[in-house]
Amino acid sequence: MQAVEPLNRKAVAIGVLLAIISLAVACGGSEDALPGTASPTQPAGTAPAATSTSSGEVPGVSDTQILLGADCPLVGAYGAVYSMIPEASKAYFKYINETQGGVCGRKIVYKVEDNGSDPAKALEAARKLVEQDKVFAMVGSVDDLPHAANWDYLNEKGVPDLLVSAGGNRFGTDPQGHPWTVQMIPSYTIEGTFFGQYISQNLPGKKVGVLYENSDQGIDELAGLKKGLDPQKNEIVAAQAYETTDISVTSQMVNLKDAGAEVVMLGSTPGFTAQAIKEADRRGWHPAWFMSYVNADDMLFQFVSPALLEGAISFQAFKLVDWKDDPAVARHLELMRQYGGPAPANFTLYGQLLAEVAVEALSRACDNLTREGLMDAVESIKDFHSDLLLDGVNISFSDTDHIALQNGRMLRITVQDGKGKFEYFGPLYAFE
Repeated sequence: MQAVEPLNRKAVAIGVLLAIISLAVACGGSEDALPGTASPTQPAGTAPAATSTSSGEVPGVSDTQILLGADCPLVGAYGAVYSMIPEASKAYFKYINETQGGVCGRKIVYKVEDNGSDPAKALEAARKLVEQDKVFAMVGSVDDLPHAANWDYLNEKGVPDLLVSAGGNRFGTDPQGHPWTVQMIPSYTIEGTFFGQYISQNLPGKKVGVLYENSDQGIDELAGLKKGLDPQKNEIVAAQAYETTDISVTSQMVNLKDAGAEVVMLGSTPGFTAQAIKEADRRGWHPAWFMSYVNADDMLFQFVSPALLEGAISFQAFKLVDWKDDPAVARHLELMRQYGGPAPANFTLYGQLLAEVAVEALSRACDNLTREGLMDAVESIKDFHSDLLLDGVNISFSDTDHIALQNGRMLRITVQDGKGKFEYFGPLYAFE
């Protein structure tokens, strides 16, 4: 899709409101509600409820519910790894509905469409959610390539595109041109910068190689690595790209080994990460591994033996699912069990965290439950801290800052009795 010109969010919102008013006049005040909304029921001469604008004026908002949407990979290789994120968010929303009556006196309805990790399918899913289902906002959509097809459309339509689980640097760094999009996860540039800093501080003199996906993920991760490395201490001797449609990364790993790489950063998804590490082992080559946070879940041990992963380093900002003695983690385990969530994992913790931020934003918008009001509420969040976050990690937004997570700690894989686990170590890294 062709890029749109930078939009002013308030101008879009006013234009949409005027269009709605004009339509109502032209239709003679018809009481037929748009799909996904309620008919106006406010008696003449009475003040609107303090919790929101009158029902029927805002897509996805009725007197009884708030309809949210997302497009995510639900089946296939990517779905096997990442579908647990929206499933966990949905379980948390169910918990909020059943224990607190929802938000703003309304139940949260969360409708998730499969994007198949495909841009065309993702745009089709977004159009359905916005134009047919009439969602109030998109919350927690997953995957970079699909979101690259959606974000222009959603911003053109003035639909809040919140807490996206897409790490491309562009998704959180263009609040002027794409004012309706807010990123949840750290950008890959941020993570790559932290990896570069760590390598130069702790592995000076080591030759660095990179395997990266030829997409936002890999390109941004490589850019961050170059930014964080001290060129006086470490040299990138080879950077090898692969396509998402590739079957094998054997030739890339041969090239990295032949270049003499002693440290390798993997800007890759779990399947290719596992393939790369196993290929290196077959060739008797065991560099120090750094892996993007998209791999930082125990599901990685299903793809590759923990023995080959020992010592590999990743990055995250929230607590780990095996911290069962931690009250917040124990509560998460119970919520997933009681409210129909998936089997608990590090990524389900993230799914709940995302939903907690969404509930916080919605609760701040109750007095102006419009799309514009929701965006203002998001941008009002300062130093929000969930019990699922690591100490020292808070979430803040503003009209010039649309990235939720911008700090965290390194994770190292350890192996005990043949079982792998992630363990935090070292200081808190903060992006500046």
